Amino acid sequence: MTDKSVDVVVVGAGFSGLYQLYRLREMGLTTRVFEAGSGVGGTWYWNRYPGARCDVESLNYSYSFSPELEQEWTWSEKYSPQPEILGYAEHVAERFDLNKDITFDTRVESAVYDGDTHTWTVTTDGGEVVSTRFFVMATGCLSVSKAPEIPGAETFPGPIYHTGHWPHEGVDFTGKRIAVIGTGSSGIQSIPIMAAQAAEATIFQRTPNFSMPAGNRLLTEEEVRTRKENYREYREAAKWSGFGVPVPQPTRSALEVPEEERNQAYQAGWDQGNLVAILTSYIDTLAVKEANDTAAEFVRAKIRDVVKDPELAESLSPRSFPFGTKRPCLDTGYYETFNDDHVHLVDIRKTPLVEITTKGVRTSEQEYEVDAIVFATGFDAMTGALTRVDIRGRNGLSLREKWGEGPRSYLGLTVAGFPNMFTITGPSSPSVLTNMMVAIEQHVDWVADCIGWLRDHDVAELEATDRAEDEWVRHVEEVGNMTLYPTADSWYMGSNVPGKPRVFMAYIGGMGAYREKCDEIAAKGYDGFALTPESSSVPA
Repeated sequence: MTDKSVDVVVVGAGFSGLYQLYRLREMGLTTRVFEAGSGVGGTWYWNRYPGARCDVESLNYSYSFSPELEQEWTWSEKYSPQPEILGYAEHVAERFDLNKDITFDTRVESAVYDGDTHTWTVTTDGGEVVSTRFFVMATGCLSVSKAPEIPGAETFPGPIYHTGHWPHEGVDFTGKRIAVIGTGSSGIQSIPIMAAQAAEATIFQRTPNFSMPAGNRLLTEEEVRTRKENYREYREAAKWSGFGVPVPQPTRSALEVPEEERNQAYQAGWDQGNLVAILTSYIDTLAVKEANDTAAEFVRAKIRDVVKDPELAESLSPRSFPFGTKRPCLDTGYYETFNDDHVHLVDIRKTPLVEITTKGVRTSEQEYEVDAIVFATGFDAMTGALTRVDIRGRNGLSLREKWGEGPRSYLGLTVAGFPNMFTITGPSSPSVLTNMMVAIEQHVDWVADCIGWLRDHDVAELEATDRAEDEWVRHVEEVGNMTLYPTADSWYMGSNVPGKPRVFMAYIGGMGAYREKCDEIAAKGYDGFALTPESSSVPA
């Protein structure tokens, strides 16, 4: 017995959930949004660690659906800090009166599909039960934090923090001895700030990461004015670009130019201070290891230039994966931090972590006494938030079971066996390999247009066919295997979570090409989907 019935249930009130709610309400559909946090913002609500920033330039990291919104909001920095991004999300929710349809502090525990009535029954941790025709998982790609695989945390008497669940009131490490476990993006952003406060900082690194200086600064009035004058043209270019950010397309191989010219190109990319400038200098940086090696060595040389101790510089220099195949990072003073005498690096590939003790952290070589521990160990990416909910499709099929050997989807938007369910920036879509705001808007618009089409054509049920799903999975794998991405042990591959199937979970074919494919499928009356008319159980 359900408490209520609505047209659509959306899980998550981050940027995808907010825009999905906006689109559905504009269509006149009754919609409920459930959000685990106490406010909107998704990843920007939870990730409040020191130095948290977006790694897409702020002038690119915003909605395009409302020209009025983009004109009235003004970003302050090249890379906006977490409080400003959260403030933007809150402004959007208030401006469009979205909060009234969002239930906060509430997790969805299960969603079960009834093929006879073509409805989903959604149950929350508060016991509320809602019936809905359409079910949208807008839970984000990086929203389920992951603890390190090290025993003994319960024995440590001091505070333990995770960058993905930082105290809202902040943390002061002044005079403290701290341990930081993890050197991915959140570690690289936060370590310089935490180390500057601490009396002693010991950084436990499993795999060094490539990082480039962000060159963050205040935006000038001229920069903001120029972008606002050209936003429409810029947004259109972003929609059809490869990474969701318009950049010049390379025309030559890194191996066909002289070393001096190549390094000049890499230096120009380095000076731009963004994620893709070096990667897009040449056509084969992400496809040919010899070409990639030239970019990787350029960055390693930069590390050696900054870090005074040659042995320490080598420990901080990635050599086990190609440049760009783990998400590169942008930093402010990360490598410089290791020149400080009170900052220590522990290479846990050489001396593995053994346990957390009553005094601190113990490796195979020694025990490090600390006052506080920070886990900067990332997320169960791409699939974690989806499989955390007990989702059961046709005939009780469990999503966890279906994805037991890796995620399978059609377009990263739908899953065979789960009718009328949509995933925003789901696995097998461009998602984390592009500007997330561009990816989010494309997905939300496609889902909203699809639901509108189903309503207009009296279709009760839409479900991806097994054949279409199989073909898309093969295509994603084939395109991925044309690159170096699958050669790295990264969270793109699920390699950071023990026991997780090793599958390249994003689509590297490019945002523009992906958009074209999605548009083509919709234009053909949703090719690759089985459609069941109203008052019928027989597919159209």
